[in-house]
Amino acid sequence: MEHIVTVQDAVTAFADFMEPTAAELDAIDAEMPVIRAEVELLDAQIIVIDRTPCELDERRIRRARRRVLAAHREYVNGLSGQAGGVA
Repeated sequence: MEHIVTVQDAVTAFADFMEPTAAELDAIDAEMPVIRAEVELLDAQIIVIDRTPCELDERRIRRARRRVLAAHREYVNGLSGQAGGVA
């Protein structure tokens, strides 16, 4: 008979190293406007996935696409001013 044992020691041995660093959390915070804009676009696209989009749906998708582009632009422009960012 084979015993089933847990590997908790192996899993939790590196738990401290698995947490995000402060720099990683700052990077996520900086990218949050882009993430929110992309989620908004995805929501607008999901709404019309099973039906023909009406004029209001098309406007909602266009606005969401513009917000995604604007958020990306702001994010990249913010990176270009940082050391080690996009040149």
